[in-house]
Amino acid sequence: MDEETIDVIIHPNGRVEVRVEGIKGEECTAITKALEEALGGKVDRELTPEYFEAVVKEVRRNWNQT
Repeated sequence: MDEETIDVIIHPNGRVEVRVEGIKGEECTAITKALEEALGGKVDRELTPEYFEAVVKEVRRNWNQT
């Protein structure tokens, strides 16, 4: 599994940038929602290609059960 990171960058002009890596799809926006609300709720969002990658969940089943 890829490492999941959230970086919060505060620029000299006061602009706050949140960068998320390793989290794909709607899970990314769900995780950052609380941060965005704490920062005032007004957010300009730029989605990266990683956001649009398919979320793959591994499912294992033992077909040999009796």
